[in-house]
Amino acid sequence: MVNLILGNCPGSWGVRWAGPEPRPPWRRFLDELAGAGYGWLELGPYGYLPTDPGRLNDELARRGLRVCAGTVHGCGGLHRPDEFGDILARTRRAAELAAATGAHHLVFVPVPGYRDEFTGAWAEPDKLDDDGWRVLVRTANELGKHVLGEYGLTLCFQPHADTYVETGAQIGRFLAETDPAYVSLCLDTGHHAYAGGDPAGLIAEAPDRVGCVHVKQIDPRLAIRAQRESLAYGQVVMLGAACEPPHGLPDLPPVMDALRDRGRDVFVVVAHEPPPGLEAPAVVAARTREYLQSC
Repeated sequence: MVNLILGNCPGSWGVRWAGPEPRPPWRRFLDELAGAGYGWLELGPYGYLPTDPGRLNDELARRGLRVCAGTVHGCGGLHRPDEFGDILARTRRAAELAAATGAHHLVFVPVPGYRDEFTGAWAEPDKLDDDGWRVLVRTANELGKHVLGEYGLTLCFQPHADTYVETGAQIGRFLAETDPAYVSLCLDTGHHAYAGGDPAGLIAEAPDRVGCVHVKQIDPRLAIRAQRESLAYGQVVMLGAACEPPHGLPDLPPVMDALRDRGRDVFVVVAHEPPPGLEAPAVVAARTREYLQSC
């Protein structure tokens, strides 16, 4: 029997970065996560949860929680050779903590992208030239080698809106040119649908490359508005683009069926991105868990 192992993450509580923006205290997040019926979590931005492994493991054990993955945020420059040293250092520290908690994966989220997520200002062109693409692929492979060889984790790269690996064509090229021994995907259903993709179809086409899944849904009306008004992804998130299942896209039962058809267990992590002031995250998390269990 194939198990779709449900988890959640700090992002569903509005924690997108580890910096000083308003966010729930980490103890409250862990309490509410366990109270919503989850047994697994992704760690989220490094520095939000305790970074001392002993302390973190104690806090998790107290609540009956286990870690499926660590997370790397804040490293959007995979295509810039001069940033490799810093990206590797950030990746190693997240991998070290994740490995110490017994995690299986390290999710790499390549943000910030080519647009400022708050203002929508363009920081770079929205397409890479061939040289930039080769650097991006080489960097992903090198990170995957370090993560596997040094920490025993699988690097799961998450395609993300307003980055250079977003569309179906870009994901296809990324999979064709990265080494499957070192690089897998963290398929985010919401980001893929936002870019016009079919997550269930991608899973069926590349079942061996999907290491784990982030589940979210996107309000199609806001996706259309983003295109019409040239809004950045972060701007439409603040408008409520990430909506609670089953009220958006993609349709999730086919996604869950495609995962089962692969014939092996997989972590499915709820990665809701609520705007400020939305209903209590724990309530939404509990309802989402119940919905996904029914799929």
